[in-house]
This record gives sequence, C-alpha cells and structure tokens, in this order.
Amino acid sequence: MLSLALLATFLAIPDDMPIPAHSAGRVTADGRFGWPGVYFEGRFTGDDVSVAVETSHDHFRVLIDGKERATLTKAGEARVSFTKLGQGEHIVRLEKLTESQEGSSRFLGFFTRTGHAIARRAANPRQIEFIGDSYTVGYGNISADQTCTEQQVHDRTDTQAAFGPVLARRLNADYRIVAFSGRGIVRNYSGLAPGMSLPVLYPRAIPGEAAAAATDAAWRPQTIVINLGTNDFSTALKPGEAWKDDAALRQDYRARYVAFVKELRARQRQARVILMAPERFYADVEAVAKATGATPVKFGPLALTGCHGHPSVKDDAAMADLLFGVIGG
Repeated sequence: MLSLALLATFLAIPDDMPIPAHSAGRVTADGRFGWPGVYFEGRFTGDDVSVAVETSHDHFRVLIDGKERATLTKAGEARVSFTKLGQGEHIVRLEKLTESQEGSSRFLGFFTRTGHAIARRAANPRQIEFIGDSYTVGYGNISADQTCTEQQVHDRTDTQAAFGPVLARRLNADYRIVAFSGRGIVRNYSGLAPGMSLPVLYPRAIPGEAAAAATDAAWRPQTIVINLGTNDFSTALKPGEAWKDDAALRQDYRARYVAFVKELRARQRQARVILMAPERFYADVEAVAKATGATPVKFGPLALTGCHGHPSVKDDAAMADLLFGVIGG
C-alpha cells in the first residue's frame, strides 16, 4: 500500500493542496495500476476536493463521504472538482469499476484548495485478498441480459459489486483483487494463451506487463479467497493441448493448485486460505484443500444472468453471504 502524496505534489496545479491517498491494491511507485477493484481513499477538512486520474479505457466511480458523486468513463486525463461540501472532515474515494487485461491507469491524486489534508489512514487491520477469474472480476455482472458485445461486457462490469468487495465492505476490511477473466490454474478458457494461467500472472504489478509487483510489507491478509477452475474445465480439450484426456487435466490441475496454495502460504503464513468451487469440479478442489490445509467452499447453483452466463449482482451477493458464513463477522 502506497502513500501517493509525493506524486500528487508534482501534478498539482497552483494553490492546490495534495491529499495523501491510501490504496490496498497493487499500485506502482508512479501511480499506475491494472488489476481489478483498485481503490484510493483520502481524508481532508474543507469545502472542496478534486480527483485526478489518467486512463485509456477504464471506468471509475467517485464517492465523497460514502455517496456516489460521479462516474468517469472517458479516456485520457480526467480531473473533476466538487465544491460546497460543507466544513468538517470528509473522505474522498476513487474506485476502479472495469477490467483492463492490457494497459493500465494512473492515479494523479486528490487535492483541495480551501481545506487541509489529513494524514493518510493506516492500513486496515483486517485485509482480504481475492484471487480468481471472471467470477471474481464481476464480468458483466450489472448487465440486464446475457447477450453482450465485447464493449458491453466492459461497460457492464462493476468489480466493486462483485462478491469480494461486497464481502470486504461488510467486514470493514481492506481488499485486493488479483483476477483475470478467462484464466485458470493450468488451462485457460477454450485452451487460449497456453502457459499464461493465473498463477503465472499472479506476481505481476500490471496484468499485461511482465514486471513483478514490489514487495508490500503492509499487505498481510488474514484471509485469501481463491476461485479458479471454471476455465480449466468449462470447455472440451482440443487437439494439440498439453493433456491427452480429462483425467490428465484434472491431475495436473490438482498438482499445480496445491503448489500455488503453498507458494501463497510461504509469502503470507498468517493467512487462512479458502478455495471456492461449484459442484462440477468441487471434488478436485476438495482434494487440493485436503493436501494444503485450506478450507473448501462449495457455491451455487447461481442464476448466471450476467453477460455470457456470468454471475449477476444478485449472485455476487449470494456468494458474499456464503463466504461471510464461513469467515464470520
């Protein structure tokens, strides 16, 4: 988690006071980010605030004191200002809504002209990390129907309404999402991008770039929730893929999943690991959980009325309720 006050200082226009920002997501030293669900929060006293961000195609929500005040959808550098907020302490928040499998956005800062910044809040003592695929991203979850173009999938994705952030807000926890639609443990959807499964992408600072994320000593999640396997098994094997049959795929899936959980535990020994799965490959996940000491959680059935048969916000709420029952308040 980074303090971006120094970056904001260089980007401010005259008379603007930068507001230190807190973020639990993966953010580079120059303010870039690409994984879903990244958010920034700042505290200040005063009557106004400005929010600045640069993006190629991501959408963002701006909240002040918990109330939505704007949605940013245009590419390029955006700076929006809010006035007449009333004197006193306020919280400004910028949330990334959409998925960006390529490219990145850049946080340019929070600023105030009439007020004063308050010190960046400390990392929340409760932290949860969510690792997964399109279900964890919230792919097309706000869509009113299942038929969606590629652009509609992008525009109708609200990661902040996916089950992870919904659960984290209920638990008053900071959260981090490391998820990429179409990726699995060893096999991606329909055999695409062989060798580039989610465990391979996991260490990256930006999903579409090879550079690893910097070590973040402040990120010490008590819980890691993983939901991976739908893409490994949802489509039939094709000629030329690495597995001769479904049995070989399942064996490889179990072995790599066990290794991935152990890799995560080596870095975050304090974390309880929860493995989610629907009925169709729950036996495989249950075997992984038994081998690693993780907790298996079966979910579903779901309505799947989002884009291309993905979970809706109602499904997301149901999965959040399920996990709340496992994790507790």
